[in-house]
This record gives sequence, structure tokens and C-alpha cells, in this order.
Amino acid sequence: MSLLPATRAGTAPAARRALLALVILIGSSAMATPADAQEVPEAVEYCMACHSDDTFTIELDDGSELGLYVDTDRYMGSVHGDELVCTDCHEGYDSDDEHPSGATFANRRQYVLSHYETCKQCHFDTYTRTLESIHSDYLKAGLEEAPVCTDCHGAHDVTDPHVKEPMMSHSCATCHERIYRTYADSVHGQALVDEGIDDVPACADCHTAHSIVDPRTAGFHLRSPEICIGCHGDAELMAKYDISPLVATTYLKDFHGVTATLADPAVVEERQLVVTCIDCHGVHDIQSPELVGEGAMKVRVREACANCHEGAAQDFPEAWLSHYQPSLSHAPLVWLVRLFYRIFIPFVIGGLALQVMLHLLRVTARK
Repeated sequence: MSLLPATRAGTAPAARRALLALVILIGSSAMATPADAQEVPEAVEYCMACHSDDTFTIELDDGSELGLYVDTDRYMGSVHGDELVCTDCHEGYDSDDEHPSGATFANRRQYVLSHYETCKQCHFDTYTRTLESIHSDYLKAGLEEAPVCTDCHGAHDVTDPHVKEPMMSHSCATCHERIYRTYADSVHGQALVDEGIDDVPACADCHTAHSIVDPRTAGFHLRSPEICIGCHGDAELMAKYDISPLVATTYLKDFHGVTATLADPAVVEERQLVVTCIDCHGVHDIQSPELVGEGAMKVRVREACANCHEGAAQDFPEAWLSHYQPSLSHAPLVWLVRLFYRIFIPFVIGGLALQVMLHLLRVTARK
């Protein structure tokens, strides 16, 4: 199931698909690592007397079984292992007399939905942000499959949420597998999945982790340059990969960039005729202009232009300077015109100022 709009999927080779499957599998299994001889608290040992049995299950109301097995090493190796014991989350399970038994939930999903709010006891601010997300909107609308805390972070095997690759493959790809496949074949996905470069954006870097908004809205479209500029406007970061940081400033200075800047995403209701980064470069299928070739990039830009400029000639995009600054090597005529006006305009204004000053002096002398 995908909660995001349809995206053009890239055609990945067999090797890449195999690697993607491996990444998702590793991401799921790498959510926690065994504890290195870490002492297990007595309160945890008490629970594990039953829950360390991998055959321990209960039958739910719909006839399905819910596994109650918990791997002690994986739990102790999680971020909660040295902070919490079982009853910190599972209140009312302190003794055999209070321990509930029997099928108390209609199905497995009902069990998950009834317990995920436990997280807000410690992570209240984060939990509050999730209430503003599109996932929460879907959940309120009755879509029970919409992800909650434990769907993305796990339950007993929660790891550091700032580790990009495992978290992305384990959580987002679970529901948005097709979109993830497209992303994995993009220039960003290849750098992260194939080369392990953490500087490139993963899902949460663009969509955020908890307060995820609907990416199909006009407001998100207008705000998208801010996301791209976060990296591509960072001169120090771009220097590491020999990428020009001027793509941000050149976009913001041209007509489309100025129009996008003046528009207010908070009040806009319909998509305006504003071209942003994603219109030319794509969303999840972004490719390096150097790798795809100049011809392929020109075709993509021409298609983006045609969306607004109907009937434009094939060479219409040639009038755009792209993300280059005018120079003697690129758009020399534009560079020379700019140079002329930089000299001519101060000369004219200076001449007018001199004329006014001489006129005032002559009037003063006559008096």
C-alpha cells in the first residue's frame, strides 16, 4: 500500500533489485544488535521467563495468533535496553494476579494501535508532531494501516533513529516500496545505498520524520526549493562533491525563483504557474545532469517548460541560462551586456549628479 502519489519508477537492473531487497532485509534485521554481555535487570528476567519462548503465542478474536516472543539480546541492545524495563511500557503486568490473559483484541492491528500511544509518556513532543502529519490524518479517517510509532521504530528492538540507511529501509520502504525502489535508483539513492554516503538526503530529510505533510499540495510544491537549497546552497558541503552551490542562488534570482519566493505556501490553494526544482529534476527519480547527459536533461527541461508555455519552440529552453553565471565562456553576450550596463549606468547617474552640482554652483555664483 502506498500513501503517496504515484511516481515514475526507474527501470533498475537485476543486480540493483537484488541489492535493494538485501538492503531492506538488512535494515529490518539491523534495527538492534545483541548486547555485549550486558546485565539483564531482574524485572526483565521475570518477564523473559515466559517471553523468551519463541513458541509463546495467544489467539486473537479473529482466530489469528499473536507472537509474544521477545529476543532478550535484541531488547538489551536497543536504545531502551539500559533505560527501561518491560513494565515501564506494559503497565499492569507486574504480577501474575494482574497479568491479563486470553484474547483481548480483535486482531493484531488493533493490538498495535492500542499500545503505540505508550511512546508519548517519554516522547510527548515528538508524539505531538505526529498528530500534525498526513499519517495521523489517515489514521483518524479510519485507515488502520497508517503507520504509528512502532511501525517505523520497532517495539523491542528500537535503535538510534538518526542512522539513515537502516531506518529508511525498515520504515518508509515497508509501505512505500515502489517509491523507495525509484529513490534507490536515483543519484541520491545510489550514493546512500551503494556508497554509504550519509550526506545525501533520505526520506525523512525531505519529508521530515514525524510532522509529515501531504506532498501533493500546492504548499509543499512551493516549499520544495527550501528543501533542495538546504543542501545545494551549502558551499562547504557541495565543495566535498565538486558541485556548484550557485544552483540555489541562480534559481532564486531568475523569474521562477522570485515568483516562488513571493508566493505564500500557507494561503495558496491551487498549484500556481511556478517552476521549482522538482519540476525539472524530478522527485524521487532525480539523476545527475552530468551522468544522464546534456541531451537527456534538455529534453526533461523542455517537457517542464511545455507544461506552462504551450506551443513553445523546441529551442525554447535555450533562452534560459540554466544554473550558470554569465561569463566569457558561457553566454558571453549576456556577460558583455551586463558589463556594459555596470559601466554605463554609473556613468549616466554620475553625469547627472555632476550636472546638477554644477548648476547649483552656477546659481550660487550668480547670487
